[in-house]
Amino acid sequence: MAEVLSRGNLFDPQLVTDLIDKVKGHSSLAVLSQQTPIPFNGQKEFTFTMDSEIDIVAENGQKTHGGISIAPLTIVPIKVEYGARVSDEFIYATEEEKIDILKSFNDGYAKKVARGIDLMAFHGINPRSNTASTIIGQNHFDAKVTQTVDFNSADPDANIEAAVAMVQGSGGSITGMAMDPAFSSALAAYKVNGVKQFPDLAWGGNPGTINGLRADINNTVANGGDDLAIVGDFANMFKWGYAKEVPFEVIKYGDPDGSGKDLKNFNQVYLRSETYLGWGILDGTNFARVIKPATTPEG
Repeated sequence: MAEVLSRGNLFDPQLVTDLIDKVKGHSSLAVLSQQTPIPFNGQKEFTFTMDSEIDIVAENGQKTHGGISIAPLTIVPIKVEYGARVSDEFIYATEEEKIDILKSFNDGYAKKVARGIDLMAFHGINPRSNTASTIIGQNHFDAKVTQTVDFNSADPDANIEAAVAMVQGSGGSITGMAMDPAFSSALAAYKVNGVKQFPDLAWGGNPGTINGLRADINNTVANGGDDLAIVGDFANMFKWGYAKEVPFEVIKYGDPDGSGKDLKNFNQVYLRSETYLGWGILDGTNFARVIKPATTPEG
């Protein structure tokens, strides 16, 4: 276990697998879409659009050109990190205790990465500062998904039907829905002739599917903004993944977090992990957002 204390080491493969599994359980985007490994230098995803329908050809007949459009999207991983100070007793702990500490760090880090994926890809923000990230730019749902439906608390079911119609009207498919707890609460309370239509959502339930559609409830969908639900083709039109290696280091000296407190002076060490992850929205017209209606300023 001693080698894990040197700078620049990697998380054990077993811990990396555990990290990824935990992320899948906490991120709405990870729940609704498939993860694919992302190389450090990025990868291109190609969306093929067939411009015409198939053509019947008579015996000895001439074949005509159908046409195809190719839209490449390069998914480039970005680096995210998380660090925390712990007592330098970590250095002198038994191997079993170090392993327990690393597992706890891994568990907490997985939750932060999972939430971070959603915040970055849904809203284009730096999770720590909660402000727009120039590194992410326009590579997020709020920028790329322009089809929107204004939320109506009296009939949230109709909101989803309208969003689905938008996506299908653009030639897209519906494979999943991510929604904020406020929207799921509205669905849970929705009644027809006095009968609740979505009882599985009552009392904060997160059943995994609604009307046969894969769904996940997470406060990252709104994050204090206007989005309440996002529906669309998460399975095919959203790609995300990790670069395989997850660096981990134990820093014994200096002030790595800029707090002004020297580690040695405070009998601490600093645990830091970094992850390279990337994502891409292949076609924004394959999604629609249910949003809070704009308020009219009082005159």
